[in-house]
Amino acid sequence: MAELVGAYFTSHVPGIGGAIHRGDQETPYWKPFFDGFPPVREWLEAMRPDVAVVFSNDHGLNFFLDKMPTFAVGAAAEYRNADEGWGLPLYKSFAGHPALSWHVIEQLVADEFDPVTCQAMLVDHAISIPFELAYPDAAEWPVRLVPIGINTVQHPLPSARRCLALGRSVHRALASWPGNERIVVIGTGGLSHQLDGERAGFMNPDYDRFCLDNLAADPDALTRHSIEEIVRLAGTQGVEVLNWIAARGALGPAAVEIHRNYHLPISNTAAATLVLEPV
Repeated sequence: MAELVGAYFTSHVPGIGGAIHRGDQETPYWKPFFDGFPPVREWLEAMRPDVAVVFSNDHGLNFFLDKMPTFAVGAAAEYRNADEGWGLPLYKSFAGHPALSWHVIEQLVADEFDPVTCQAMLVDHAISIPFELAYPDAAEWPVRLVPIGINTVQHPLPSARRCLALGRSVHRALASWPGNERIVVIGTGGLSHQLDGERAGFMNPDYDRFCLDNLAADPDALTRHSIEEIVRLAGTQGVEVLNWIAARGALGPAAVEIHRNYHLPISNTAAATLVLEPV
């Protein structure tokens, strides 16, 4: 049977890609953030996953405001990175795992979710940057990808409770997958930030620490806030914490924290990195 080795969570700010491209990892502004990644890389090297199930949000490459699915699952054989207009270099393509993707989709439908199934899908910075952070020297990505997209852009948004339930459905799919793969779950985005409007630049360390403190032991605590309350607490773009909540659900009922890093600001965002293992 497949083995779920753990979960890795991190921010996916496009500015991180710019810092990597410029070689700014050791500058005073960026170093506290990048210093959080050697333990992540050591953990991944020890765990050696060969499949990554990634929860993230699309930024206009696949879906726009006129067609925005609440949940989407990639079922492609390959996922190419494409230019979003940030001036970042194009990153390496990912090999997909269509058989596992369809197994996940079938479990979601059995659990009365209605995901959009994507047999062609591009990946943006929300996936590529977390992998550049985790595998900075890789000639090719060492894992096959199962991407799961969550709408964090166009209201009405899914509730935190619904996203946790989605993740738990994915966990049931992974637990019943008959392959021998080693699987890592990844959640990307956030944490608190708002990029526009009267609260542009808003960050909330208290809410971020609430999320970090409860994600392993009591993820249901993160579902007690409505979407409107999460927007108030985390900022308009801070609702990307939904990706973290869903990924935590996919990890299973019990988890322990292995590593944490928190720093603000990077590019008007409170950035966090977290590693959890199932127990």
